[in-house]
Formats: sequence, C-alpha cells, structure tokens
Amino acid sequence: MVNIKAAEVNDLRKMTGAGMMDCKKALIESDGDVEKAIDILRKKGQKIAAKRADRAASEGVVLAGANDAGDYAAIVMVNCETDFVAQNQDFIDFTKSILELAIAKTPKTLEELNGLDLNGRSVEENMRDQMGKIGESIKLGAYEFVESAEVFAYNHQGNRLATALGLNMTDGENISQVGHELAMQVAAMNPVAVDKNDVEQSIIDKEIEIGKDQARQEGKAEDMLDKIAMGKLNKFLKDNTLMNQVFIREGKKIVRDYLAETNKDLSITGFKRLMLGA
Repeated sequence: MVNIKAAEVNDLRKMTGAGMMDCKKALIESDGDVEKAIDILRKKGQKIAAKRADRAASEGVVLAGANDAGDYAAIVMVNCETDFVAQNQDFIDFTKSILELAIAKTPKTLEELNGLDLNGRSVEENMRDQMGKIGESIKLGAYEFVESAEVFAYNHQGNRLATALGLNMTDGENISQVGHELAMQVAAMNPVAVDKNDVEQSIIDKEIEIGKDQARQEGKAEDMLDKIAMGKLNKFLKDNTLMNQVFIREGKKIVRDYLAETNKDLSITGFKRLMLGA
C-alpha cells in the first residue's frame, strides 16, 4: 500500500474542501494519484446526492446583484439542510459565485443556469461536489432576474431574502434612491404584482371565492355575496399591488404618489422577490 503523507492529505483537502479522513481514504484508494482521488471524492458526492435526494433542504442563502451596466439584476437561492451550513462563509461564497455567473451569462431559466460552466464543471455538478464536501443535500432552489433601463438589487440582512426591481429611466434626480427604496418596499411588503391590472386572473378568482366564503360564513344574504366579495377584492388589490401600497418610508402616501413626486414619467417595469421558506 502506498504511503500517504499528511501534507498530501492536507493539499487534497485544500483543493476539494472534503474532510481529512475522506481525502486520506481517496488517496489510498487511488494509490496516491491526486486526479483519481478527486474523481473518487466527486463520485462520493454523487452517492451522497442520491442518498439525500429526499432530504428537506429548507435552509440556504439568497443573494441578489446587478451588472455593471445597471440593466440586468439576478437573484439566486442555493438551499441546504441546516442553518449551520447556510451561515458558513464558504457556502455564502459558493452562492456568490453562482450569482456572478448568472449576472455574467444572463440565463433565462433555472435549468439553463444549472447547465452553465463554473470552474470547468456545470453548476449542477458543482452542487454535487458541494454535497461531497459538506455532507448535506445542496441544490439550486430558485433563480429570478429583471431586465430594464435601470435595475436595483436589495439583499436583506441574514441572506434569507433578496429582491430585484426595474425602473424605466436611468437619468433623473433621485432615481437611485427611489429604486433602492422600492426594492426594500418589495422585500418588506411582498406585493403580488406591480399594479392591479398585472395581477394574475387565478389570484383574482381565488380572492373572490375567499370573499364569498367569508361573507357566507358571516351569514350574509346570497344575493349580496358578489358585491361583498368585490369589496374585499379591491381591498386586497390595494394592499398587495406595489403601486397602490402605502409607501413604508412615508406612511401618508402610496407608492404611486411617491413615483409621481419624483418624476411623472417614472414607472416600475417589474420586480422579483425570493425568500427562504416562502
């Protein structure tokens, strides 16, 4: 049996991030061949992935960022099993590397991002490598992006919530401040759409049905249910569409008024929000 030195084990550990004993076993199995040992560790990661496929990965890191041009912002969520791993700086840095790749390559779907090359291997393969190092189920949980004339990314403290928001203008007084504050508004208030006309019909239908059921349980007459449900729907749309929400920084005005005060031609083109557990 080949004699494996402690320095060789340590070097492999630094290269792969795997545990010392795993590195030693891989070097012994490969007769000291580092490349083969790395393959062995990766295969171990794949086995771990298979064994942990049914494990809940409800913790993780959510990060947002924008490109230098300021017209593309992305949010990525990388999930793991425990908060201990999620708070590890190496795991946070791994998530950052995927975010930076998304910003550089602008993929259109999560599947496309999973297939992009990251350090010579696909993102999906990198996920399996991380499983081998960490011993937990690791997956790319979600990916969203916003493209617009001017975009803004907001990361909430703790790396569990992030937003991206687009505005239709790049020039003008206080545009940067407005974009930042509205990205924070999306984080705090979780709107379902930019304006009332943007709300999906399925959400409207659901709220009308809920309104009718509530009114019925309150003993209201059947011929009044539609009118009551529409009133409840209008309240829902006011509270849950970004343009009509109370502006959190100034409670006496709504977001629509805040935008108009800044510039009458300024508008929100879209937003995305990702949060762990949501």
